[in-house]
Amino acid sequence: MFPPLYAVLDEDLLDAPAAACARTLVSAGVELLQYRAKHSSSRKYFETCVNLAETLATRNARFIINDRPDIAAMVGAGGVHVGQEDLPPEDARRICGRGRWVGVSTHTLEQFRAAVETSADYIAVGPIFSTSTKEKPDPIVGASFIREARKLTQKPIVAIGGITLERAAEVYEAGADSIAVIRDLLGSREPAARAREFLAIAERSLRGGRKNSGIGARGNG
Repeated sequence: MFPPLYAVLDEDLLDAPAAACARTLVSAGVELLQYRAKHSSSRKYFETCVNLAETLATRNARFIINDRPDIAAMVGAGGVHVGQEDLPPEDARRICGRGRWVGVSTHTLEQFRAAVETSADYIAVGPIFSTSTKEKPDPIVGASFIREARKLTQKPIVAIGGITLERAAEVYEAGADSIAVIRDLLGSREPAARAREFLAIAERSLRGGRKNSGIGARGNG
């Protein structure tokens, strides 16, 4: 089963070291984490990713690096996530290696259809709701977008953008296999407790077999 909760460690929102936050979330049952740092130098980004890869290597969690397939390969991460303005999925895979996941962000059905034709292991869609974690967010697509996208593929769909605990069930029930959460986790007073709440909602919402079992969570490389 694809991990139902995808924690995004955004450097701009962390109030503790990324590795410490990752350990906290994994202890709560999170099996998929991404690190992104849009404003870090390449050197700092690399050093943080090395630390995260080492921290998560012996834990039941997959570590994804945002934007940088080269760093994913160098540190032995579990994969890379690319956007529409980054390297195409096939090029990213050539760099990071075939043993790692490649995820891609999409914001329109045209982009989604194109992503389906690639070797991407999962496809992210959004922003589902209003979000403040991006400087120039794409137009909101809503949960209806997930329903349309679900008809086009059996690949795991990750919903992202403004998803809160209160709206998580709606997103799962629209057809998402996983939800990527940033602010509602990192901004919580107790991220581990918050993560467990999300996972409980996922369990209830996905119960009954509407779960994509194409790829699992384990391993960083």
